[in-house]
Amino acid sequence: MTVAVPLHPPLADRLLAPVRDGLAVAGRNLIALRRVPRLLIFSTVQPIVFVLMFRYVFGGVVGAALHGVSYVDYLMPGVFVQVVTFGAVNTAIGLAGDLQTGLMERFRSLPMARSAVLSGRTTADLARNVFVVALMTGVGFLVGFRIHNGVWAFLGGALLVLVFGLAMSWVFAVVGLAVGDPETATAAAFPVLAPLVFASSAFVPTATMPGWLQVFANHQPVTITAGAVRALMIGGPVGTQVWQALAWDAGIIAAFAPLGVWLYRRAV
Repeated sequence: MTVAVPLHPPLADRLLAPVRDGLAVAGRNLIALRRVPRLLIFSTVQPIVFVLMFRYVFGGVVGAALHGVSYVDYLMPGVFVQVVTFGAVNTAIGLAGDLQTGLMERFRSLPMARSAVLSGRTTADLARNVFVVALMTGVGFLVGFRIHNGVWAFLGGALLVLVFGLAMSWVFAVVGLAVGDPETATAAAFPVLAPLVFASSAFVPTATMPGWLQVFANHQPVTITAGAVRALMIGGPVGTQVWQALAWDAGIIAAFAPLGVWLYRRAV
């Protein structure tokens, strides 16, 4: 008796295949992180240093510009945004390393979705960000940070930070695929990171900046996201800022995800 074999898999399987492939690649990247734990350790040292430095070295000066708000409460939401922004560089370095070692060609020879390499890398970095944000929350509590709007508002702010980190991972996926080697990816990341993080409200109010710089600082995604996270965690008008932050995230992903897939197809 002959059994007819369908020429094409069911629609549900075709829709779920990219998700399964992306999760498989994400698992591979997380296993690599577990086997080389020093990568995770050193990626958390920098934000801890930032917290201690700004809390105890610059906190007295910057705190004078804040009216009725503890500087550590102002600082920590900015640090959460900063740590996922800096952490997104790992996406560029990882993809550039895979491209340089020829791993991309091996992936292309497998029956897997083209988008899985990029979605898997960004998903793994999202999982890493969950750990890093949790760790930085603990560090924040140790140096005096407190929740003012309740646990659910705090978790909403943390979720907003993670979504922003995912969006930035797509930005640096493009950087990594464009340059093609880890050393250049590291160097190319700084001109993107420096103005976004340091010309923002992550560490200081933008009102302390020159007027010409405030025009950029007040309207760029790190400032918008940090402001929304502060509104959720320590109080303030939430609605408009959160929607603006989510609009930035959606716009970044919509612009850089297709560009990343296009660069991946060209690279391999």
